Amino acid sequence: MPVQPAKVHQGKRTIDGIVVTVDGDRLPEHYEVKQFTNRGFEWTYEGTSPQQLALAILVDYLGDGRRALALSEPYMKDVIANLDNDWTLTGDDIGAYLRTHGAAAVAN
Repeated sequence: MPVQPAKVHQGKRTIDGIVVTVDGDRLPEHYEVKQFTNRGFEWTYEGTSPQQLALAILVDYLGDGRRALALSEPYMKDVIANLDNDWTLTGDDIGAYLRTHGAAAVAN
């Protein structure tokens, strides 16, 4: 079975606003799982918009809304709040975080 390439999530601040993509396509907010905000995505701080981004990335990566929701707050605090203005997160980056912090984050 061929190995699937890891997805690449990217965020940029542009003159037209914030752009977040996964493999070049717009990343959906995944409001169907949970809507923390109606203001869209943000990063570089802790809050509802960064948590929406954390949830969306985790839903995309895990394919499991319930688990993504449980991990969204710690992932927002540990990763999303610390991103630069322009950033890239690969599937390998997300997987490494989950291997190190995933079980503990869900338990807290």
